[in-house]
Amino acid sequence: MKFIADFHVHSKYSRATSPDMNVEALASWAERKGINLLGTSDFTHPNYFAELRLRLKPAGNGLFQLKKGNSPTRFMLTTEISNVFTARGRGRRIHTLIFAPSFEVVSKLNTKLKRIGNVSSDGRPIFGRHVKDMVKLVLDTSPDCLLVPAHAWTPWFSLYGSNSGFDSIEECFEEEAKNIYCIETGLSSDPAMNWRLSALDKITLISNSDAHSPRKIGREANIFDCEMSYPEIIDVLKKKDPKRFLSTVEFFPEEGKYHFDGHRSCNILFSPSESKKHKNMCPVCKKPLTLGVMHRVEALADRPEGYQPPNAIPCKHLIPLEEIIADALGQKPGTAAVNSEYNSLVEKGGNEFRVLLDLTPEELSRCTTDRIAEGINLVREEKLKIIPGHDGVFGQIKIFDKSKKKTVPAAVSDQVKKYQAPTKAKSIQMRLF
Repeated sequence: MKFIADFHVHSKYSRATSPDMNVEALASWAERKGINLLGTSDFTHPNYFAELRLRLKPAGNGLFQLKKGNSPTRFMLTTEISNVFTARGRGRRIHTLIFAPSFEVVSKLNTKLKRIGNVSSDGRPIFGRHVKDMVKLVLDTSPDCLLVPAHAWTPWFSLYGSNSGFDSIEECFEEEAKNIYCIETGLSSDPAMNWRLSALDKITLISNSDAHSPRKIGREANIFDCEMSYPEIIDVLKKKDPKRFLSTVEFFPEEGKYHFDGHRSCNILFSPSESKKHKNMCPVCKKPLTLGVMHRVEALADRPEGYQPPNAIPCKHLIPLEEIIADALGQKPGTAAVNSEYNSLVEKGGNEFRVLLDLTPEELSRCTTDRIAEGINLVREEKLKIIPGHDGVFGQIKIFDKSKKKTVPAAVSDQVKKYQAPTKAKSIQMRLF
């Protein structure tokens, strides 16, 4: 069966997260979005794990469903953890996702983790162990678990991070590298960027929302065509099977908040080439720039932009429907008018992903205004304008041309890009405007 999965979200027990992040609210929004399978998130937190056991019941296939009601949404037991340690003479900070098949396995794993760190402090706990030791601990608990490097390219807290990461999976995980089958590309990176590294040809690239509020789930996701069960999904991820793993749904990576280089406090935004001209130093405060994902990819890539390996799983770049509607109406997301049109369109179209991916232009025109339908089609064609994100600031994305001059950060002469249709290799080509 074909289904959409988002494995990485957070609960209300994680920092800077909505109090509405509970399984009931997540299930409700999943139906609205068209997401069939969600990660539970944060199963290491004792309070949240107790809630999960109270509110979920096994669905009989390694997945879970709400005890009350008849929601079609299914859940997989997942969590994110942080490892902060020293290796090769440098401080390292690596975030990973853990997938688990049952409450019993999670209970055993949590008992072990409680001995080595404070699992009650946050939904995403911090451990002072080398990340390779965490792989062994997890798989010793159950070989059916899966550990995946999270948001692998962000400057901090990631496998390839420019500030505290490594140059390869082997350098990071050492003898446990053989047990790393997947990486999460993160919001500031997409598969086309990762295809430039031949070392990742055998690695499955997954994409998830990392949502901190219910309305943000599904901003990145994964589309499968297989049995919706824990064993089957893990098998697909380990084998990188394009017949069963159809594609990922992606942010436009420039919209991610660590795509380009810069200093938010100094109002500086640089492309990698501009950063190199300034020797990676901020021209305002004279301190090192925060080097973004594109800079890091350029440093590690052994292939040119636009290369697509033969076994690549394709991707679809989307903008959340609420943002398309807001741009079409000239308003901000969350206003009454935007919410009203969103709810109407989702009701008529079935769900958000069906509206964004499946409805024909004729069907769209029957469900909404011409301008909103035009916006959806422009996103499908990838004809957009984006000021790339940098140093923790999300990119600014515009679908419609406007005569009013935009306010952009300083030093942005060659950073603001106009999207053209993707090449056959599905890499995004950018032109100045």
